[in-house]
Amino acid sequence: MGTFNIPVSVLNLAPIREGKTSKQAIEEMVDLAQATEGMGYHRYWIAEHHNTPTLVSSATPILIKHTLEHTQTIKVGSGGIMLPNHSPLVVAEQFGTLATIYPNRVELGLGRAPGTDMMTANALRRSKNDSVYTFPEDVKALLTYFGPEEHQGYVKAYPGVETNVPIYILGSSTDSAYLAASLGLPYVFASHFAPKFMGEAISIYRERFQPSEYLDKPYMIVCLNVIAAETDEEAKYQQTTMQQFFLNVVRGSRNPLRPPVESMDGIWNPMEEEMAKSMSSVTLLGSKETIRQQLTSFQEFYAVDEIMAVSYIYDPEKQKRSYEIFKEVVEGKSFNPPHD
Repeated sequence: MGTFNIPVSVLNLAPIREGKTSKQAIEEMVDLAQATEGMGYHRYWIAEHHNTPTLVSSATPILIKHTLEHTQTIKVGSGGIMLPNHSPLVVAEQFGTLATIYPNRVELGLGRAPGTDMMTANALRRSKNDSVYTFPEDVKALLTYFGPEEHQGYVKAYPGVETNVPIYILGSSTDSAYLAASLGLPYVFASHFAPKFMGEAISIYRERFQPSEYLDKPYMIVCLNVIAAETDEEAKYQQTTMQQFFLNVVRGSRNPLRPPVESMDGIWNPMEEEMAKSMSSVTLLGSKETIRQQLTSFQEFYAVDEIMAVSYIYDPEKQKRSYEIFKEVVEGKSFNPPHD
């Protein structure tokens, strides 16, 4: 069996499972980090969402600190910090502090969306102006804050100066591809919920990439959904949890992460099904052999440098097993059927 020879990583939105508490969701987030660290995953990123009762990922730097504290080696970062909500100086101080406590383990993925609805975005009230448009300048400010002291202005981040926290540009459209390319930064595309512009964004980033002090050639990470199980049938069954998750998004409803169901018929209507499936169309789904075939096709087409997997699976043990199967596929480990 050939290996794919690429790092694989984890994105976690820290969902609350039905019947469980916020505290349990945070414990499960740490448990998954420890498990995937043991499997050899490269990085573990935590999202930022606000006013979402089904997710506990609102105070992302605190969750990152908590995860770093309970792991040994895996890199932990933000997928992402939504910069319109935060002053770059505060972000630099927070991540500079994290990098001081946990050297060479902290990463900063940056997004331009607010990660919430507009009323909540206003309540976060970083500024009365639309800070979405200052995103490029804010990214540059952060690069400066983490850089050498002699390149800084009067206002500096302490701690933060010379911590060189690595910055990644996150995107779900082509805008971010131009920015990541022009700044010579690694680029992470959100194919796990916004696959429409994936191919175009990857092409733009690679074609326009300008080498920088941070990176000499493009580094392309794609985030996608992975649901791996012992059989294709089992994976399809587990997938109904993800389908219910995306139905939540389509409807704007606020249900926790739900157990799998035998069929989605009667749960969604044809329009909702189409919208939910279009958001989750970039999904690796199935047994080890099926995932291997899907990943081979994906890599023949896109040849990305790293895959970041998000897995909405209700049972935490089955979620860990999904990450284990995916890692085995990437490493080219052969399929051993379970013994009776």
